[in-house]
Amino acid sequence: MIIAIFFIAHWYLSLFGQTFFLHRYSAHKMFTMSKNWEKFWYIFAWVTQGSSYLNARAYAILHRMHHAYSDTEKDPHTPHFFKEVFSMMMHTRDIYNGVLHGTIEVEDKFERNYPVYPAVDKIADAWLTRLAFAFGYIFFYMAFATQWWMYLLLPIHFLMGPVHGAIVNWAGHKYGYRNFNENDQSQNTLVFDFLMFGELFQNNHHHAGSKPNFAAKWWEIDPVYPIIVVFDKIGILKLMR
Repeated sequence: MIIAIFFIAHWYLSLFGQTFFLHRYSAHKMFTMSKNWEKFWYIFAWVTQGSSYLNARAYAILHRMHHAYSDTEKDPHTPHFFKEVFSMMMHTRDIYNGVLHGTIEVEDKFERNYPVYPAVDKIADAWLTRLAFAFGYIFFYMAFATQWWMYLLLPIHFLMGPVHGAIVNWAGHKYGYRNFNENDQSQNTLVFDFLMFGELFQNNHHHAGSKPNFAAKWWEIDPVYPIIVVFDKIGILKLMR
């Protein structure tokens, strides 16, 4: 039971940091927030991702490239040029590292309006920090795992951020239904996206990239949007009107 709670908590807290802060805020600026709250959520995204930390600038640039070149050869993570998901993940990793380390030239239109905290990144992106998180997961399992098969969940903890991205970018551009005829292969995979916190409404999102509610039809539910509305009402953020 403890392992299940830990796994579910890590899955959804990390996912919330990704969809709320990295995606909807860093990449799209669907809302604004104070510098203090920005720093808080920046660190939140780091801590919840742990060993699989994703840099906000690199994430924002790759995601903007994904929208600009969706399902073409210039898309950093389309599934339509790969036979299986692991090859797509490796391709995405190479582009991410190229953007992060400056070995890939980034178009000027993508280089703007994202949060940057070099001091946090220096710590969060260090291999020593990543290994500390990884060993923390291992020690937790050593303390509370009651069955050998529970240890099979550890690779997901180690790669939580990329696992989320792989599910969204593979399933969200291959499986489901379409509400809008976009010039790509984006799909809506679930009508109530409890699994990926709204990220699997890819067709809706590609149709209206700046809309904070990824659901479009009355019967679709994006579970993160009501949280954003509450945050707006209590002053944590300000929705773009």
